[in-house]
Amino acid sequence: MQAARLHEYTDDMSEALSIDEVDRPELERSDGVVIEVEGAGWCQTDNHIIEGMWTDYAPQDLPMTLGHENAGVVAETGDEVTLVEEGDPVICHPVQTCGICRPCRLGEDMYCENMAFNGLTTDGGFAEYLQTNERAVIPLPDGVDPVEIAPHADAGITAYHAAKKAVDELNPGDTCVVIGVGGLGHIGIQCLDAMSAADVIAADIKDEALELADDLGARHTVNSAEEDLADVVDDLTDGDGAQQVVDFVGTDETTATAPDVVAPGGDHHIVGYGGHIHEPSQALVDGEFSFRGTLVGKYAELQELVALVERGDVELHTERHDLEAINTVAERLEHGEIEGRAVVMPP
Repeated sequence: MQAARLHEYTDDMSEALSIDEVDRPELERSDGVVIEVEGAGWCQTDNHIIEGMWTDYAPQDLPMTLGHENAGVVAETGDEVTLVEEGDPVICHPVQTCGICRPCRLGEDMYCENMAFNGLTTDGGFAEYLQTNERAVIPLPDGVDPVEIAPHADAGITAYHAAKKAVDELNPGDTCVVIGVGGLGHIGIQCLDAMSAADVIAADIKDEALELADDLGARHTVNSAEEDLADVVDDLTDGDGAQQVVDFVGTDETTATAPDVVAPGGDHHIVGYGGHIHEPSQALVDGEFSFRGTLVGKYAELQELVALVERGDVELHTERHDLEAINTVAERLEHGEIEGRAVVMPP
């Protein structure tokens, strides 16, 4: 089968992955599932993996097939699998968990002590077939297209996971700021709109992104290249600030807004990454606000998100590409030229 594989880390996205002919994965365990991939979302994390940014956080043996936002049709199942059968359309949680370690017993999938992460620590879905396990697959309802929903396997549940944490702290009439209306941010706005009665302020540096945010339920939009976000939030909240900020960018510049934007006792959720936090400890003490990280989401949260998709509460803005165009996709995302999410379709 064909697979897009990373052979060495590089900052040059134009030739980052090679299309190799490799063996189709074979079932190695009785709870294994082989998926015929129909769609695999391209994520900014894929760019970071290519750059070698994850080498200090996750074990990686190159060459490796990337792709952690995967959906398709069940091609083969192990003897003990009962949840799905051959021919079923599914979306795949990116993490294959063991189910028996303490984090798994607590339902904390992303902390599994024995995890395999497709496209990060083991071969992923930029290929014709993907090997995963029963604990990672979620059957799709009738009428849900695997190609369209594939990016929800990471982008969707990451945005949903962050929005759900923010919603827990939001009362009707409170303010939530969403920074970055890109591939994750446009999902996060919809989740916040579906799950809370808070006023959402969307901030971005592109007018077309802000127009999308307005269409998706944001009450106010701010072009932060032209206006000072802190001043706008101050005006709109009568000086109270935003109870929650969901930062889908995660640069030095966006995290630096926290002391001036977050209301006392509020949270600045960091979803996008690549930057740093450089705030004096006194700023956190004085404002009693918190920086909170977001790492993908739980299996159960992907189930919940699929339910929102089926109800029509959350829609993805996607563009489709053949596997051969994968480096073009990587390069375009690196330059901020993709609105919404790109989905790669194997042959």
